[in-house]
Amino acid sequence: MTSEVQKEKVSKEPSWLSGLLDMPWLALVINIARLGIRVLRGLSSEGVYEVLEYETTLELHDTKGRMATFKKHERVRYLQDHIIAYQDQGWGDGKILVNYRCAPGIPVDRYRSGYKTFVLISLRDVKNRGEVDEFNINWNIRNGFLQRRGFWATEVCHPTRWIKVQVIFPKSRPPLRTWVLERNLQRTLVLGENSRKQLPDGRWLVAWERSQPRLYEHYILNWEW
Repeated sequence: MTSEVQKEKVSKEPSWLSGLLDMPWLALVINIARLGIRVLRGLSSEGVYEVLEYETTLELHDTKGRMATFKKHERVRYLQDHIIAYQDQGWGDGKILVNYRCAPGIPVDRYRSGYKTFVLISLRDVKNRGEVDEFNINWNIRNGFLQRRGFWATEVCHPTRWIKVQVIFPKSRPPLRTWVLERNLQRTLVLGENSRKQLPDGRWLVAWERSQPRLYEHYILNWEW
């Protein structure tokens, strides 16, 4: 008799366990746990701030490409508390970051890592999560665009909602053709006539913009002139 009871108990356990695993609430708990892990991973890598607007203008002042000015307007929202510094970066041929100026903040340090030069800007204030700042940064470039073919790269290092890249050419040397290369995807977008216009003073402006650019992508505006 005892052996029959034990056999009956053993035979019932697999169906009981199978029923438990089939219950919808268990699947819900598992899905919630997985979602929580993804959220925690996302928060740990969200960074210091997100970029709401990023607009740059590169102006070539002479037909030889010897003198140029770079201007950047960046609107950011902080994602963490107690932020006291902002890091800028630049790269390119020739002598870059000449007469570097920024507002708000004060550049307090500069160092090179690989092909990039980083500038540490002291905010002279404490920023907290949700606050928004607008940075206006500009510097000069010497002997950076001496070739017939030139380019200017924009690297998306933070979550970004919108970017716009502009290049201004001298009146007597307009761009012959322009295109944008997405380096990671190895995809090329040829810019049409609607991306180029002549300014009232005769200079030539080429503009390209993108909403929700891909994180870590390099958007490279190329030209022949």
